[in-house]
Amino acid sequence: MFRSVEMLHGAQAQTEAILTMTQQPQILMLGCFDTKGEIFAFLRECLIAQGAEVMTVNVGVLGTTELFPVTIESEEICEAGGTNLVALRDKNDRGNAMEIMGRGAAKVLEELWRQRKFDAVIGMGGGSGTYVTLKSMQFLPLGLPKICISTLATKDLTELVGVKDVLLMPSVVDVAALNSIIKPIIQQAAAALVAMSRVQLPKESTDIRRIAISMFGNTSVCVDYCTQLLEAEGYEVMTFHANGVGGKAMESLTMEGCFVGVLDITTTELADELCGGICSAGPNRLEAAGKMKIPQVVVSGCMDMVNFGTLDSVPEKYNSRQLYSWVPTVTLMRTNAEENEVLGEILAKKLNQAKGSAAVLFPDKGLSQIDAEGNAFYNPESNETLSKSIQKNLKSEIPFVNLPFHINDWGFATEAVERLMGMMK
Repeated sequence: MFRSVEMLHGAQAQTEAILTMTQQPQILMLGCFDTKGEIFAFLRECLIAQGAEVMTVNVGVLGTTELFPVTIESEEICEAGGTNLVALRDKNDRGNAMEIMGRGAAKVLEELWRQRKFDAVIGMGGGSGTYVTLKSMQFLPLGLPKICISTLATKDLTELVGVKDVLLMPSVVDVAALNSIIKPIIQQAAAALVAMSRVQLPKESTDIRRIAISMFGNTSVCVDYCTQLLEAEGYEVMTFHANGVGGKAMESLTMEGCFVGVLDITTTELADELCGGICSAGPNRLEAAGKMKIPQVVVSGCMDMVNFGTLDSVPEKYNSRQLYSWVPTVTLMRTNAEENEVLGEILAKKLNQAKGSAAVLFPDKGLSQIDAEGNAFYNPESNETLSKSIQKNLKSEIPFVNLPFHINDWGFATEAVERLMGMMK
């Protein structure tokens, strides 16, 4: 009898799996159908051949296509972007047109996703098509399959991709007409997207408690210690590399309410923003937790350094500064007292705006792996300038705690975790 029940349950599970696999994924296909109708018609056929239903969104300014049904026309996209299509055409400004269509497409797709009208999205193009496609994906959630076939896929699209999980596929040749090179690329992209859309993601437990933590190679020991302590208390720890993109991702997910606390160990991105380094996370770094009223413990980790690329990429005005080759492609510049005075004020003023609880912990014996006694960036006087500047500008109700540790000491990690857990309670 028990075996029969087991077999019944097994058959039921198998049936559910088959039904899941045979359900038709709803795919949103976005592109400039005015000039690339033929190639999008082929992409649509490939998606349908994989068992998908296709919703089509035209962002072409010059017209449309009769090769396949268009679900949402460019007039609607343009109006969502803040103007009408006739006026946009009359202006005859390509850059402005792409900005309008990108903004409109983002709004339309966000609303369609809110109504759960599609399971995945795909677009393709050259410069204009890539811009609009990536712009339209910015408000779609992580985990939703997103593919962009692009002539620019091998270039730096950091600003356009942002912090979204977009799969970029090089088109190799121009996305202009069908040929023996691009056809298999489109076929593979269609097959990949439909397969991705059929993956059944586990439902998240409502009792997951996530902590965001920022890290650099120079603070990884501290972050590893903190992670061990937090996981032992039942928290899920999400680590973000403070390389600019990582800081933006942490801020973005914080604004989406993903975390119950933020342990901002590595705030080096503020130094890069100030000095023009390559790891800036933009002017809004260190603001999301405060806006969302999420408890945050902030540490001046790696604020002793600014990041540049190879040695010859360092701006000429910094040639006389103390430089350190972390790896051949990364050159670090030691921050000086003048910069630390400004950085302390920036950090403090950002935290002063926080609507939730915040605290600053300062490791007296060094801010990074190479800012330790006997190491290249060890400079207690410069660090003291940073410490005093933070204290001078920080509101009195926000705790500032000097700790007699190096940032990578176990004792410092313990204090940081205990402070955050106390604030969350």
